[in-house]
Formats: sequence, structure tokens, C-alpha cells
Amino acid sequence: MSRLNINKTYKLYIGGKFPRTESSRYYPITNTKGDLIANMCLASRKDFRNAVVIARKVQESWASTSALNKGQILYRIAEMLEGRKEQFIEELVLQGTTKKAAQIEVETSIDRLVYYAGWSDKYQQFFSTVNPVSSAHFNFTNLEPTGVVSIIAPENQGLLGLISVIAPAIIGGNTVIVLASENIPLSAISFAEVLNSSDVPGGIVNILTGKREELISHMASHMDVNAIIYCGTDKNDIKTISELASNNVKRTIFYKKSDWLNNNNESPYFIEKTQEAKTTWHPVKV
Repeated sequence: MSRLNINKTYKLYIGGKFPRTESSRYYPITNTKGDLIANMCLASRKDFRNAVVIARKVQESWASTSALNKGQILYRIAEMLEGRKEQFIEELVLQGTTKKAAQIEVETSIDRLVYYAGWSDKYQQFFSTVNPVSSAHFNFTNLEPTGVVSIIAPENQGLLGLISVIAPAIIGGNTVIVLASENIPLSAISFAEVLNSSDVPGGIVNILTGKREELISHMASHMDVNAIIYCGTDKNDIKTISELASNNVKRTIFYKKSDWLNNNNESPYFIEKTQEAKTTWHPVKV
């Protein structure tokens, strides 16, 4: 007997769950031939606000998680992604990537997770210092997470670009709300399934799909977001984010990169960008 295939329903990923958008809206994703391949949730501002509330609730507990444990969790994500490698290659091909390029992107994504897992218990030593002072004190500087970070992910390389901005942010103790690539978002929601089946606590990573033009201003202006990462080159977007983020002195990070395969796009300095330096004084004779 012939049967109908059970097509995948792509939803949002908020707080470790997969809700549909509260707006009930969607937008179509087509392949290079114009054929419909999926309907994606069109996330609303309320979806974003809901994600911020959850991200804020779990941020402190995530920040207090040991560096060793964070590294183990990131390595576990890499293990899970390795086990589903062929699925992600197929999804990237479906969205217009060549088979060879898709394989390179998926394998680089796995390697990038392992790279940042290795930095989890090392970046503090790399950036922290003992500062010389002219009084009878010890003076130490170390890093603390910025807090809740909103991210507009790269439009190209929908999996690798996403992972390249998420991994350094969360390994540094931040929680994130990510707007996935608007045109090639399938891998983002499939990656959310990987997160959900690994050891990442719910709410650490929240992934939305939708239109940049609808959400950028809200992601930049929300008063309970501490930093925003924007991947792209649109001058109007950069100007809007810079102006709105200044209302609560939100940290702004702009990545104008077009190729996330380059090894220059993995570095402990990507972790440092979402960290705050804390300096402590202590009397020498106590």
C-alpha cells in the first residue's frame, strides 16, 4: 500500500521545549528550484520576550556550573551531532549546499564544538591577571559572564555560523536567544533537537526562526538583555542596533564575516567578547 510521508514540523526552541509561535504565523522555505521544502515558524516579539524570561531565570545557575562540566556538556553536543551527521548533510543539501560543502560544514561544526569545549577550563587563566599596584594589596582581574545575550545568526552557513556564535557565548556562562538564518533555518531547529537530547539544561540556548526586520529592533532594545551579537553587513541594521542598545548600555558585537569555515573564526577571544572583567583588591597583611 502507498502511504503519505510524515513530514517534519519545524517549531521554535524555548526553555528546552518546542512550542509553536504564539502568533500562529509561518513562512515558506523553498529550494533552489522554488519547490516548497518546509514551513517555518515566524517568531513574534512575544516569543522573544518569553525566551528572555527563561534565559534570565537559568543564567545564574549556568554561570555557577563548573568549567569542567560546561566543557563536558559541549563535548556531549559534539558527540550527538556526530551521530546525526548524515541528517545534517542531507538538510544542507536540501537547502542548496553541495554535498561536499555540506560535509565540510557539518564536520567543521563538530570540531568547533570540541574546540570550545577544550577552552572551557582554560580561558580564565588566559585572560585573568594579577595586576601590579602601588599599595599593600593584591589586585586580581578575572572574567564573569555578561548575562543574557541575544544573537542574530549568520545568514550563510546555517549550521556552522549558528554554532560558531553560540558555543563561545555559552561556554563563558551566558544564556542566549538566537534568531536563526532566515533563508536556511532547517539545520537550526534540527540542532535544537541535538541540544534537547544532550546534557544542556533547558533555557541555556533558545532558538527562534523568523524575519530579521521584525525582531532586530526588539532584540537590541530589550532592557533585560545584556549583550547583542549581530552577524551581517547591513549598515542600517548596525546603526539601529547601536542606537537602541545604548539605552541600557548593552554590549554590541558585530561580526561581518562571510566564511565561518576559516580557522580565524575560532578563538578564545570570541569567548572574551561576552565577558565582563571583575577586579578584586585584597590587603597583603590580612
